[in-house]
Amino acid sequence: MNKRTFDRLFFSKTRDFLGLYLSRQCSRSKHTIKGYRDALTIFRRYVTEEKGFSMKKFTFDDCTREFVLSFMLYLQNNGYARTTCNQRLAALKAYVWYVADGDIAMQQIALSVSHVPFLKEPDVEKEMLNEECLTAMLSAPGFTKIGIRDTTIMVILYDTAIRLSEILELKISDINLSKSTPYLRIHGKGDKERIVSVTDKTVSHIKRYLNLYHNAGSPETDLVFYTVIKENVGGMSPGNIERIINKYANIVRRDHPDLPKKVHPHMFRRTRCTNLYQSDVELELVSRIMGHSSTQVTRIYAKPSLEMIRDAMEKSPYGLTEEEPLWMEDEEELARLCGLR
Repeated sequence: MNKRTFDRLFFSKTRDFLGLYLSRQCSRSKHTIKGYRDALTIFRRYVTEEKGFSMKKFTFDDCTREFVLSFMLYLQNNGYARTTCNQRLAALKAYVWYVADGDIAMQQIALSVSHVPFLKEPDVEKEMLNEECLTAMLSAPGFTKIGIRDTTIMVILYDTAIRLSEILELKISDINLSKSTPYLRIHGKGDKERIVSVTDKTVSHIKRYLNLYHNAGSPETDLVFYTVIKENVGGMSPGNIERIINKYANIVRRDHPDLPKKVHPHMFRRTRCTNLYQSDVELELVSRIMGHSSTQVTRIYAKPSLEMIRDAMEKSPYGLTEEEPLWMEDEEELARLCGLR
């Protein structure tokens, strides 16, 4: 197969797209790159397993608008959420445009794929933890060594509104508790760094945890949270954090039936952001704490409380002014105003 023929194959540029373009030129995080890789992998499986193409035969010309539409239908029929379907489509469009930017002959194909519409996503009320449920969750682990670790994880998730990926990568060198204003240095998406202060209560939790898990006899690692499996020290997995949280959610659910059916790490972040907003913290400051690139993203979390809605309604004037009638009694004048004769 010559180079010209190889370049026409749809998957001939995926390695460069994932390994060079997204990573080095766009500085995307490894988690973002993983999302793109997963999307293109699922598309490859659809091409080869569902449509019977070989990767050595499937070309960019075969990736028509109708083909991508059928892929979207396949995702929906296999139980993928609309949000997930749209993420897969966005990755596919980004890849095709990456190729088209380097080869003008591919631009018509990229335009065709770009016309595949995203699925309309219903506006779903995002669940949060109310004050009682949050308190119960943070109190559930108790004071065993593992319990102290689990409490510290949940306290940091809430107090700093940290992302799951960010807490997994948190290092001892990122913790600064001796300053007049204690803070954590958080490495966010796109290698963006932000400083988030922590409360005195959180400082106490972190110090107690460090005394137990990072003392003279502890495994050598700079990761704040780690696991030891067969004497091998490594970072915690996202699934591990999720299991910890759901363990305590199941414990407190009997006494707190209003607890959401599924509690996940991001729920702590969403709850913290909303609580800050409802406490009259400026949206720009909330955005900085969250590590958002724009306040428009933060507005998704900026849910007003019932008290805020009530206060806004009470500030509106009670009296109603009398309005002039919209329609005149004079038919000829009315016709003239409507541009008629």
